[in-house]
Amino acid sequence: MIAREWKCRVPETHSEGFTGYLYETGIKDSSATPGFLGAQIFRRSLTAKIELTLITYWDNLESIKAFAGNDISQARLYPEDEVYELEPDLSVKHYEVIEHQLSPELRG
Repeated sequence: MIAREWKCRVPETHSEGFTGYLYETGIKDSSATPGFLGAQIFRRSLTAKIELTLITYWDNLESIKAFAGNDISQARLYPEDEVYELEPDLSVKHYEVIEHQLSPELRG
C-alpha cells in the first residue's frame, strides 16, 4: 500500500468551507479512481491559519498516476482553490505503508 501526503493552509475563516470543498473535489475524485483504498484528513491550528493534511491510500503507483497524472510528485489542484485563500504545497510525498493497524474500537 502507498500513502500519498498533501498539505495546505487556509485562514481560520475558510477552514470549514474548504474542508467541505476538499470532500467534493479531492476526496470525491480520488475515491472514484480504481486502486483508491481510503483517506484521512488531519487538521492543526497555526497562528490565524489552519493546516490540513490529506493522506490518501492506494494499492500501487499506477493507481496514483490514474488520479494525479504522470508526475505523481505534483499536487492536483482545483480551479476554485483560490476562493478559500488556499496556500497549497505544490508537491506531495509518497510513502510505502509498512504497518496499518486500528484498534477494534475504531474499526467500527
